[in-house]
Amino acid sequence: MRKIPREYEINDKAIDGLINELCRRRGSMESDYLLREILTTAVKLGMESGDKGDLKLVNNTLKELRYSFKIFSPYRKIKKLIIFGSARSKSTSAEYIMAEKFSRKISSKGYMIVTGGGPGVMEAGNKGCPKGREFALNIRLPFEQKPNPYIDEKDKIINFKYFFTRKLIFVKETDATALFPGGFGTLDEGFEMLTLIQTGKSKPRPIVLMEPKGSTYWADWKRFIDKQLVKKGYIKKEDFSLFHLARNVDEAVSYIENFYRVYHSIRYISGSTIIRLKKKIPAKTLKRLNTDFKDILTDGEIRESPATQEEVQRGEFLDLPRLALNYNLHDYGRLLEFIRAINKS
Repeated sequence: MRKIPREYEINDKAIDGLINELCRRRGSMESDYLLREILTTAVKLGMESGDKGDLKLVNNTLKELRYSFKIFSPYRKIKKLIIFGSARSKSTSAEYIMAEKFSRKISSKGYMIVTGGGPGVMEAGNKGCPKGREFALNIRLPFEQKPNPYIDEKDKIINFKYFFTRKLIFVKETDATALFPGGFGTLDEGFEMLTLIQTGKSKPRPIVLMEPKGSTYWADWKRFIDKQLVKKGYIKKEDFSLFHLARNVDEAVSYIENFYRVYHSIRYISGSTIIRLKKKIPAKTLKRLNTDFKDILTDGEIRESPATQEEVQRGEFLDLPRLALNYNLHDYGRLLEFIRAINKS
């Protein structure tokens, strides 16, 4: 068992011994030190906090996360897409019809669908998805948002008390995002998704803004972003590359599929950024990447790379080719452009 630094013990020999014994009984595994830290934190909370509300918050959060991981863990190797949109959209609305059609088409490409579980666009997303291929992350609200009737397997419904744990699972357990017109909640979820990618707190992913026929919702939003954020220097113009405005279902599906055409995944290891690929790229493409994206490197060149020692130890996609670069960990809009350039090879 990996030893935790002394400063993160209870400093009570009897209690630390009990924590060690619990971890020992669980069995010796690579992650035992993390379990020991979790148990130590729980005991520290009990010793340090006299506020019952604090303990309830931590308790509920941990239980929601544990249950979510249990539900999603069997499906981690399957790509999933999250659909955001208004709960108030009628079944006759353009966005509802578009969401249902989009869900049906992207599901046919192998994606599982994740929604907020409620009515409106969320219902359309579940309705368009084949039975057993959908998840619903419902939120318990004062006016009781009930799960929509198109969720086939009830064990794939997760009811959250907190928005922040729900939003964490939305991001952690999905690989692509589709945003339909909606209210404060939709914009909140969309801005958070963009913020997490722009700051490197979430891995790159395709984000499509779905513009139904006759709508100017996202076009108007984009003009606002350009006028108030880009032109005033609050974001860079390259941050427009973090998302794509799609005016029909086929365009959106194509954008998402192309995002993962060559690009597979990303890993940050020991100061290097590792880009895993589904196939080796030609030498001329690598040369062009070094010319076109020199600005996002702190030094060195973009180069082919074997699996790192850490990846080998974890058995992470060892059969895939890789690129390694000393990425500046700052210009994430440009990183999305870099991924798109790879996918064109």
